[in-house]
Amino acid sequence: MSSVRVIGGGRAGYSIHSALVAAGWSSAGVLGREDNWTDAARSVDLLVLATPDEVLAEVSAAVVPVDETVVAHLSGATGLDVLVNHQARASVHPLVTLPNPEIGAERLRGAWFAVAGEPPAINLIRQVVADLQGRAVVVAARNRAVYHATAAVASNHLVALLGQVERLAEIAGVPMEAYLDLAAGALNDVRVMGSVAALTGPAARGDERTIATHLAVLPTAERATYSALAAEARRLTRESGT
Repeated sequence: MSSVRVIGGGRAGYSIHSALVAAGWSSAGVLGREDNWTDAARSVDLLVLATPDEVLAEVSAAVVPVDETVVAHLSGATGLDVLVNHQARASVHPLVTLPNPEIGAERLRGAWFAVAGEPPAINLIRQVVADLQGRAVVVAARNRAVYHATAAVASNHLVALLGQVERLAEIAGVPMEAYLDLAAGALNDVRVMGSVAALTGPAARGDERTIATHLAVLPTAERATYSALAAEARRLTRESGT
């Protein structure tokens, strides 16, 4: 049975800890800010650093290296250089949102994970992914920033866009649930046929008059986002050759 200890008592730390314990790993506990991290790498197979990116290097340096222990961080944008003092270093970034430890632990099962590291560290990380019934994708160091930016667009920016939908739905007097069903259908179309083929609406059919009508009735604060995304819809239309 593999063992794990986590530094970082936030949502990500408790999510990965709970998920691994549920998958059969032995727990060596979760350490928080008030704990001494010096010997955190001792007597475990895996030490996970689930701290904010800006303190990863500091936390890593505070831990006495143990050659047999794999030290891995959960950051999507950070390379392995922040773990330079450790022999077996890796990263494993779950491509899911972790709103709280309970939901997070559930979502980690079957999730996509961006992984990095060299043998033998990467071998243990692949075991982590396999035990969580997930899918691993290796992201090269030169691509990590782009990978993480894409994750922000796919998740954070999507939520921000739906925030606009929520505001406009209230003005229109239509339940938000109706628009969420519409969005879910569009997302499924992208999954099935790709974004170019899934695009519908005024920009896809070149209906600039309707777009102008939309802009005329939207609150001023909402127009810039609409205009920017209408331009992106036109771009998809050009890519389709229609």
